[in-house]
Amino acid sequence: MKLIVGLGNPGIKYDGTRHNIGFEVIDRTVEKFGIDLDQSKFKGIYGFKKIGNNKLFLLKPLTYMNLSGESIVPLMNYFKIEKEELLVIYDDLDLPPGSIRLREKGGHGGHNGIKSIISQLGTDEFKRIRVGIGRPPKGQAVPDYVLGRFMKEEQISIDEAVERSLDAIDSWTKTSFINVMNQYN
Repeated sequence: MKLIVGLGNPGIKYDGTRHNIGFEVIDRTVEKFGIDLDQSKFKGIYGFKKIGNNKLFLLKPLTYMNLSGESIVPLMNYFKIEKEELLVIYDDLDLPPGSIRLREKGGHGGHNGIKSIISQLGTDEFKRIRVGIGRPPKGQAVPDYVLGRFMKEEQISIDEAVERSLDAIDSWTKTSFINVMNQYN
């Protein structure tokens, strides 16, 4: 089994914001694999489908970003998904807009969604795809920036990052995450 989680905030007012790039990747993964997010439980919406020898779960926590772990861990416990089979997709201020970075573990880097997951899981050892959103311009507060929408000139590189994230997810259904990291980092 594999669980892919996209981080974001629920509600129309957050659609298309920098902080919701994880939700955007999940939405595109739904299209690519034909998985319906038709289950509402564990403080989130999720769906799953058997792909090859694996059951692939997709989850969008509806807890708001800062409490993401409260959705992920109960789903993992219920379906007996090991932390080695968890992949979390989220925005990263420290990467340029449109870049992606794959990691197998690490700290939270100030990201409250990741802090929540680490706290709930009791470890920082889980796979991640970090999607770069860049830093706010001088004088703009981080919360305003991450809850803002991408500028028109950023959108092409963001769309490319979402597509690369999708390709990395597809690769992970067929090979080890180390191989995927070597291909996409």
